Amino acid sequence: MTTRLGLGLPQMRQYDIGRDIPDVARAAEAIGYESLWVFERILFPEPARQGLYGMPGVPWPEQYRSVADPLVSLTLAASATSTARLGTSVLVAPLHVPFQLARSLASLDVASGGRVVAGLGTGWSHDEYAAAAVAPFEKRGKVLDELIGVCHAVWGPDPVTYEGELTTVAPAVVGPKPARPIPILLPAGSRKAAARLVDRADGWMPAAMGAEPLKQQWSQLRELAQERGRTAPLQSVLRVNTAYTREPYTGDDRRPFQGSVDQIVEDLVAHDEVGLEEILIDVQGRLRDAEELKDVAAEVYTKARAAGV
Repeated sequence: MTTRLGLGLPQMRQYDIGRDIPDVARAAEAIGYESLWVFERILFPEPARQGLYGMPGVPWPEQYRSVADPLVSLTLAASATSTARLGTSVLVAPLHVPFQLARSLASLDVASGGRVVAGLGTGWSHDEYAAAAVAPFEKRGKVLDELIGVCHAVWGPDPVTYEGELTTVAPAVVGPKPARPIPILLPAGSRKAAARLVDRADGWMPAAMGAEPLKQQWSQLRELAQERGRTAPLQSVLRVNTAYTREPYTGDDRRPFQGSVDQIVEDLVAHDEVGLEEILIDVQGRLRDAEELKDVAAEVYTKARAAGV
C-alpha cells in the first residue's frame, strides 16, 4: 500500500493567512497530497524562559512570533478543498476548554464532510500554560485524559453525560455530531503516554527522529498494544519538520530532513521503510512565501513518489 503524504499549511508570520492558506490547500490537493495539517503555537515569550521544545539554549524560531490559530486555519482549508483530510499536529490539549474543543472539532468535521483528524498533545511551554492553560503544567496528562473522555462523550449518542475535574455535562443533547468517528492521534514520549495511546486513542503521531529510532519505537508500541490486549489496529502519521535549504547541506552534522529537496526525499525513503501509514511533511518554516511553498511541496511530492514513497 502506498504511503499517504500530507502537507503542513502556511500558518507562520511570513504568510498572508487569509489568502495563502486556501491557496496552498487547493494547490496541495491538486498536487496529490491526501491531507493538510496545522500545528499550535500561541505566543512568543520575550525573553524566553525555556529553549525550544524545552531544550536548554535552543532559540525559538522567529517565525513563531505569529502563528495562525489551528482551527481557524483548518476552516479556511476546508472551504477551499473537497477530499484532503484535515489534521492537527498537534493541538495542545490543556490550552483548550475540553467541551468547547470537542464541539468545535465536531462542527468542523460536519462542515468538511467527515475529514477531521484530531492530533492531541500536552505541550511543553511553561509560558503558554501560564497564559492560557485550563490547569497547571503538572496536571497536563490529566487534562489530556479528560479531553479524550469529553470528546468521546460529546461525539457519542445523546443524551450526553460526563463528570470530570474540569467538565460536568448533565444529561443533554449536544450537536452537531461528527460526520464519522473522528480519529484521535497521540504522541508517545513515555511509557505512561504510550499506555494512554494504546488504551484510549486511535493511533500514533510521532515526530521524525531518524529511521532507526522510529522503527524501534513503532515496534515497542505495537508490542505494548499486544500486551494490553488491544485488538483494533493502530493508525500512524509521522510528522516531518524539514529544515529546507536550496542547495544541498554538506556539513557532517546534517540532521534528518535537513537540506535540499533531494536530501529530504532520501530521508523520506528511509523513514518510509518503517511502515507507517502516512507522512506529514512541513516545509513552511524556512520559505519566503506561499509561491515558494507550493513549488517546494510539488517538487518533494513528485520526487518522493518517483522514489517509491
